[in-house]
This record gives sequence, C-alpha cells and structure tokens, in this order.
Amino acid sequence: MTQRLITHLRHVDLAVPDYARQLDFFTSTWGLKAEAGDTGLTFLAAEGSPEQYVVRLREATEKRLDLISFGAATTADVDTLATRLARDGVRLITEPGSLQTPGAGYGFRFFDNEGRTVEISADVAVRRHRAIELGESIPVRLSHVVINSADPLGTRAFYEKHLSFALSDTLTHPRMGDMMWFMRVNSWHHSMAIARGPHPSLHHASFEMRGLDEYMRGTGRVLRAGGEKIWGPGRHLAGNNTFSYFLDPSGNTMEYTTELEHVDEDTWHPHLYDISQPEVADQWGTANAMNEFVAKQSFNDVDKGLFVAPPV
Repeated sequence: MTQRLITHLRHVDLAVPDYARQLDFFTSTWGLKAEAGDTGLTFLAAEGSPEQYVVRLREATEKRLDLISFGAATTADVDTLATRLARDGVRLITEPGSLQTPGAGYGFRFFDNEGRTVEISADVAVRRHRAIELGESIPVRLSHVVINSADPLGTRAFYEKHLSFALSDTLTHPRMGDMMWFMRVNSWHHSMAIARGPHPSLHHASFEMRGLDEYMRGTGRVLRAGGEKIWGPGRHLAGNNTFSYFLDPSGNTMEYTTELEHVDEDTWHPHLYDISQPEVADQWGTANAMNEFVAKQSFNDVDKGLFVAPPV
C-alpha cells in the first residue's frame, strides 16, 4: 500500500440558504463557537479541538456540501499528494499554495470521483483550545463525516487508491447487500464512512463529546431546544460509539457521539456486520428502530455542489 500521507479529518464546510437560523443552531444549541467570519460566512470551532474550525458555514442560494478537509503532516506531503492525484487524472481545483482561511497553512483542493470538493492542508496554526470539563456537554472535536454515494464501491476505491484510506468494517443486509463502509486514516475506527444512497450527498457529520454523561446531557439539551431527533440514543456495534442523530434547520443530519473505538492498525481485520440484526445498529436496544423514515432523512437532498467548486 502507498504510504499514507493523510493524518486526520479537519473540518466540514456547509452552504445553506437559511444562514441565520443555521448559525443560531450551531452556536446556541449544538455548542460550537463562532471564531471568525465575514458577512454570510462563519468559521465554527469546537472548544476542545486544536483545529481552527470544525465547521465552516456559508450563506448561499442553494444548500450544498462545500467541502471536506483533511490534514497532512507537512507541506511536502501536500505537494506529493497533489502530484500523485494530478498524475492519476484527478481534477485539481487549485494547485498547492497558501490558504486564506483562519490559521492559514498550505493546501490544495480537488474533486473526488463523484464531484465532492476535498481539501488537503498542512502547517495550519494550532488553535488555542482547552480540556472540556466534567459535565460540559459541548463537542470536543469533529469525529467523522459520512457521505452518501450512488457509486459506493467506486468511491471506496477512489479514497483507498488516492488517499490510502483503510477499511475498518462493512455493514451488509441479507437482501440489499453491502450498505456502508467505515474508512480510517489513523487509529480512530473511522474518520469517514461511505453509505449506499440514491445520490451523492452529506449523510451526517458527527461530533465527539467528552463522555457518556456529556453525550446524554447534550442530547437532552437539543431535545429541549426543539431539535428533531431522528435516531438514538444508542450504541453502534461498528466503531462501538454512541449515537444521537438530529436534523439541523437545513435538513442535514448532525450526530453527537462518544467513545469511538481506537483500532490497532497492524492487527485489525475488517468485520462484515449484518445490519438486519438489531444489536448491530444499536447494542443497547434503546434507540428507535432503523426504518424508512430514518433512512430517508439520512439520504438528504441532492447535493447542488458536485463538480462545482465553492466560491470561497
């Protein structure tokens, strides 16, 4: 396998028409902090994360996933990745260069196989962050991003070939076949997962909480604020992490989670889990059943940003 040059997930960037309402949700209800921005553009940080921001929110006429950002260790690694991608015929949006976002750094953007914008960066300044305290129910970090794909096998192959993602586990169904692939770039069980869907779109973005108590307190806070819970609370088998899924004001699914599994990459062997078994979806048996309503919400709207680079 080609040496892995991606180190971790940095941030997910969203564009929405109802910008003010979405911003209020992220800051007043979800627990992120607006750190920087301009008119119609806000960079939102997680207090426990060294990343400058974990969500970038942009006002737009159409809802879309602007980009997913991953980190690399050095500027040389960024250059190496850009060279490899271009050599393999991947369409670069920008060449490697200085970034004009908080923390600056050095990076580039490209389209993946289905037209999502992906950014790779290094040398981004570390944000001054802090330990989240006992009982404090705000996100520690961005845990993972799950994408819907109309070509999941092609998408998995793209990320394995070009960015050296590794498969951790797969969810399968006796009648529908393989449904979700959990992909990692470090010892976390997954930084990204690929879900079989009717069209490319954001499935959900997940935020790590300090622990079980903070995860439950956060879940309760969103419920009291009138957030629409679509699934949870429960604990998945793949990744062994807890889950509470909510719809944000724009119809994107956001998740609170905690205790995502660390794997030994030298000895780990992927599992094939039968999602028709209730304990696979939820070990605890506390969540509402996975049904057509939950699945439909997670399909999200057709992404309007495929093969269209975000303006900023």
